Amino acid sequence: MSETESGTPFKHLYRASDIAGEPERIGEPGEFPYTRGVYPGMYTSRPWTMRQYAGFGTAKESNQRYRELIDNGTMGLSVAFDLPTQMGFDSDAPLAHGEVGKVGVAIDSLDDMRVLFDRIPLGEVSTSMTINAPAAVLLLLYQLVAEEQGVDPARLTGTIQNDVLKEYIARGTYIFPPEPSLRLVSDTFGYCRSELPKWNTISISGYHMAEAGAHPAQEIAFTLADGIAYVEAAIAAGLAVDDFAPRLSFFFVSRTTLLEEVAKFRAARRIWASVMRDRFGARDPKSMMLRFHTQTAGVQLTAQQPEVNMVRVAVQALAAVLGGTQSLHTNSFDEAIALPTQKAARLALRTQQVIAYESDVTKTVDPFAGSYVIESLTDDLEAEVLRLMQAVDERGGAVAAIEENFQKSEIEQTAYANAQQIDSGERIVVGVNKFGLDTEDDYEPLRVDPRIEQQQVDRLAALRARRDQSAVDSSLDQLRQAARTEANVLYPMKEALRALATVGEVCDVLRGVWGSYQPTDRF
Repeated sequence: MSETESGTPFKHLYRASDIAGEPERIGEPGEFPYTRGVYPGMYTSRPWTMRQYAGFGTAKESNQRYRELIDNGTMGLSVAFDLPTQMGFDSDAPLAHGEVGKVGVAIDSLDDMRVLFDRIPLGEVSTSMTINAPAAVLLLLYQLVAEEQGVDPARLTGTIQNDVLKEYIARGTYIFPPEPSLRLVSDTFGYCRSELPKWNTISISGYHMAEAGAHPAQEIAFTLADGIAYVEAAIAAGLAVDDFAPRLSFFFVSRTTLLEEVAKFRAARRIWASVMRDRFGARDPKSMMLRFHTQTAGVQLTAQQPEVNMVRVAVQALAAVLGGTQSLHTNSFDEAIALPTQKAARLALRTQQVIAYESDVTKTVDPFAGSYVIESLTDDLEAEVLRLMQAVDERGGAVAAIEENFQKSEIEQTAYANAQQIDSGERIVVGVNKFGLDTEDDYEPLRVDPRIEQQQVDRLAALRARRDQSAVDSSLDQLRQAARTEANVLYPMKEALRALATVGEVCDVLRGVWGSYQPTDRF
């Protein structure tokens, strides 16, 4: 008998007797506990939202890529920001040197955001922004640009990731300590409830935990535990659960282990529905729906024989669709080497379109329902996820467990075990430890122009020279005062950004009040 990625038994034959769940635990599509999907019709009336994660270099270059993706059928944009932006630093900050525009687009001010979305109608597209610690800042810049386009903020649709807890666990692009970070998340919930009612205020992410090595059960358990912490923080801030919970969303990976991935998504929906109803007393069905975006597994892509990644991505995308995702990004085959080329990004989008329009998986809801193996794996994963969530609760919840280094340690142990299996050949990676080639085909990767950093520095200097500095100073002082009280910081933050304060200046004000997080290596 072999095992799943999460360590549960994988039988060679499944029968009806293997399914522990009663019919009500499986349920109907669009009904509690949402095992079969959050909407009754799922993809039979329309496919999932096809997003392509993109962003590199300057705002002008990224804008060109976005318009090309829209022309090729992308239904939603997904913005990648460079590391300085993710860390709340301007492009001319000493710590930004060498990283400007490298892994995403550099956004320093309202001027850059205007260029990024030039000739893109923000009232018509849905935009996802992968930004966490400074998520509120980038959301407000987006809103300001939309207002300049004449778009009513109430019409804006999209998502900010805004999931800072997973940064302490798996990724590291945090700015502030956990408590003020949670305060900023709660302020964003409250602000969007009043100002951007259709916006998804958080995308609670397991993807980055999986990239760090988490197996499927760890990915779901630690992500849902973070979700619980956000709900608790919002309630503590005075928000009613049904006022904000319908706008929560999640972000998961989809691996090549198709059967376990389908079961993972089903188990996650079932657990979250019960948590929201039974633990938090939610009554709005939308509060109990686990809606999620999926990205195919970048960590499973290889630099060796990169064309094989096309097959991996297709299998991963199919797993996400069969698991009931609400939106999907397919990685480009060359992403293990460099930023994707235009041709590779287009092929990644075409992969989704073939599944949606040429296969028959969209003709019926939840095709795997009732499958002995899928239902049994769903039960097994649910039990393992609940065990890990209980371990987090026993440590005082997600934040306390983070401070104890629990989640990070668990994930690192799994990553180490996986690496050992690949090194020994027990786990086969095609083209890496089996079926290799003596020589690889030549490949010309996309390269970011190193002159971009100086261009951004020059733009910042010009911005600071022409803006009204007294207005900037006054607005930043208002933000500083709000951060010292319990006032919602997004309102003065918006005015500071409107006055052309930069991303780094806004984040520096908050660093000055809240401090910066210093990680520990306690095990």
